[in-house]
Amino acid sequence: MSQPKELDPYNNPRAFYGAEFRRLRERAELSQEQLGERAFCSGSYVGQFEAASRRPQLELSQMFDRLLGSGEHLQRLCRLARKSNVADYFADAAELERRARTICEYAPVLVPGLLQTEEYARSITRTANPFAPQEHVEDLVRARMDRQHILDGPDAPVVWEILHEAVLRAPMGGPEVMRRQIEHLVELARRERVVLQVLPFSAMAEAFMDSMVSVMTFADSPTVVYTEGAGSGQLIEDAALVEHSARAYDLARAAALSPAATLKLLASMAKDYENP
Repeated sequence: MSQPKELDPYNNPRAFYGAEFRRLRERAELSQEQLGERAFCSGSYVGQFEAASRRPQLELSQMFDRLLGSGEHLQRLCRLARKSNVADYFADAAELERRARTICEYAPVLVPGLLQTEEYARSITRTANPFAPQEHVEDLVRARMDRQHILDGPDAPVVWEILHEAVLRAPMGGPEVMRRQIEHLVELARRERVVLQVLPFSAMAEAFMDSMVSVMTFADSPTVVYTEGAGSGQLIEDAALVEHSARAYDLARAAALSPAATLKLLASMAKDYENP
């Protein structure tokens, strides 16, 4: 269970939410564990909201308001605290990504955001938002590039990426953008804390996964899984479902090309894009 810590409630909306949440809980003379039991979550989960280490959830805030007799106070603060520069369906996963010790992703269609070049990110963002102002597109691209800072520094997570071969065969943005993207993948794959594998078309029967999957582990929290489709995403925390997704990922990892064979394939594909 997270120990209460002093927060500057005026530092940001999430800190204000955490400070108010703690104040209301203590006024009700409930421990984190006691409130968690009544809200059908763990005491450590309550502690993460109070410590502002996790974005508050609207449904839980509604329940906390009922349990603490605080009207709609936490719900209103929750809406402020949940504002983000990434898509709302991904925002919770983006927060967890920054705390993760390991990130294991499977990508069936597109290069994952953590591995994208700016050109590639701009191309797929424009394609996904054909009628959006260019300023909005640039904001989304900038937010994606900012996410990649977690790969730098001594506390960077171990990142294990499995890309379906289809990801590399689709020339998103054109041959030149795709060539530079593949060269960027090669550079990343040579980092100490990044492992890259390609799942070839021939292995589909051995390891079938039809959506993007990210399995994240943490030093002080249970493993979570994030899955994403076109314009939607889901954070999975149920232990049985997390275990199922983790085992499916293990099968894909076993069926994929080795990291060394993946590097050879990427080098060959980069040359192919030089002479389309």
